[in-house]
Amino acid sequence: MDKSTDTTKVSTAPATPIIPLPHTAARAVTVAGSAIALAGTFLAWTWTEEFPGKLTITGYPGGLQVLTLVGSVLTLLFALSGYGIRGLAWLTPGGKNSPVLLAALGVFGTTGYAMGAISQELGGLVNLEPGAWVSGIGALVAVIGALGLPVDQPYDAADPTPNLWGRIRHSLTAPEPARAKELPSWVEILIIAAGFGVGLYVFAYGIGTEYSELFIGFLIVTAFGFTAVTRAGLLKRLSALTAKHRNVAMAAAFVAAMCFPFTQTNDQFALIGANILIFATVALGLNVVVGLAGLLDLGYVAFLGVGAYAAALVSGSPQSSIGVEFPFWAAVLTGAAASLIFGVVIGAPTLRLRGDYLAIVTLGFGEIFRITMNNLNGNSGPDVTNGSNGIPNIPDLEIFGFNLGLPHDVLGTELTRSGNYYLLMLLCTAIVVLVFRRSAESRIGRAWVAIREDETAATAMGINGFRLKLLAFALGAALAGLAGTVQAHVSYSVTPEQYQFAGSVPPNSAFLLAAVILGGMGTISGPLIGAALLYLIPAKLQFMAEYQLLLFGIALMLLMRFRPEGLVADRRKQLEFHETGQLDVPEDKPLPEGATGVAKAGA
Repeated sequence: MDKSTDTTKVSTAPATPIIPLPHTAARAVTVAGSAIALAGTFLAWTWTEEFPGKLTITGYPGGLQVLTLVGSVLTLLFALSGYGIRGLAWLTPGGKNSPVLLAALGVFGTTGYAMGAISQELGGLVNLEPGAWVSGIGALVAVIGALGLPVDQPYDAADPTPNLWGRIRHSLTAPEPARAKELPSWVEILIIAAGFGVGLYVFAYGIGTEYSELFIGFLIVTAFGFTAVTRAGLLKRLSALTAKHRNVAMAAAFVAAMCFPFTQTNDQFALIGANILIFATVALGLNVVVGLAGLLDLGYVAFLGVGAYAAALVSGSPQSSIGVEFPFWAAVLTGAAASLIFGVVIGAPTLRLRGDYLAIVTLGFGEIFRITMNNLNGNSGPDVTNGSNGIPNIPDLEIFGFNLGLPHDVLGTELTRSGNYYLLMLLCTAIVVLVFRRSAESRIGRAWVAIREDETAATAMGINGFRLKLLAFALGAALAGLAGTVQAHVSYSVTPEQYQFAGSVPPNSAFLLAAVILGGMGTISGPLIGAALLYLIPAKLQFMAEYQLLLFGIALMLLMRFRPEGLVADRRKQLEFHETGQLDVPEDKPLPEGATGVAKAGA
């Protein structure tokens, strides 16, 4: 056939993506821009100290400058690894270019926000010193260079020439990291320890941010940096090591969490950490009900309230109507047992319902609990809970002669009241994690998953759906009651308004459910991360309290659109929520039953 008349290949071949710059030049531009942004952090960004962060000092980065510096260093490392420099190539096993673009966007976003905040608070761009312009221009140049880098895998043939948003979206779906060489066990353990150490530092820095501008900048650089590290394949490498050395990883995580109160000099920040653990523990208990058994519970916060009220009544508070004082271990058992009983009483007549009907009934139970606690005031009903006044003046716990309400010197560091309760709550969280992990890996846990996926099929296979759902409901309620016993003492009082379906202050049922969905249903670390984010962000951005629910709704919509499986999702959920060909699954791992070979190949 004449080649001049054969147009088949010309008409069907996907077009080459439009790349603004040659690859080598683009990487050089990215490196140069990141270096310029880094250099600008050592210059003054403004002339007055009215803007917080000590941005007027030359030669010593502070405040938002530190975030730009860290992001620039991360971008430089990722960009230089693309040159194959010995010792840096291991940074990007999952892709050489997507991490560069994401890190550069993080630097640009943080620097741009800092420049805008300075201009808005001080009254115009005239208040920006040369250092801010140097870093801003350098960050912009780095983004332009990163956009010129080739993608880590071919574009979809249906969209061969995507726009700017298409390139950014594609960077979020980079390929799986290549198989790593086997390392000595002691090296792998050191890597695990270093990973958890970095996580502790980032978490402690975020809680310790002293003003809202710094926290917003922290959110920007952390979000893009975390995504860049994930796309680089480092997080998956670390996950593989933690799965290989599971017990070591659990111990390292526990030790890193124990070190948190010793990193905080402000008692208020340690209190935020303790409340995050309470919120996270309750979310993990809800994950048993929602994530494993697939039961939509919209009144789960009521079980937290049952445990808190039970502990308050036996705490020895002068306002307690029964006037008894139990030791802590007995109070914990009382709170957990009371919540378990309520879970069985509520679940027994309602768990034969499914879907929306069950959700409506549980929502009603949550509201009934709050109204009942409000009416047990001696007027509308028996005088048990003091009505809307609640039970105040709950005394601090004393365990083995150790009063948690007093500061104590530990290893040369003063551990405050909040730090004491943080460590106590950490122990409770470890117990809940252990219970969740053992339950999920047991025959009962597999039966819960079967009920979640298809209750009719599970029943046909001989699974007693009602009994197992009731067991999940009771276990989740008991775990919430366990956390409630500590919450009552941390907050000094319990009132009905603390346990609503939705409100501006977590924990409430809506935020608990969102924490499970945001983090990833059915996982251990997912609800912990989701709860930490949903509690920390409102605590740090109190000036946005009026728009909190609006922003919360927008965040949920974006999450459902771009990552419906959650931040930390198991592979079953990834295959469930993504269309064929949109998910990268390692070829050396078996797929869940029903998955197609096309999805496995990532075609």
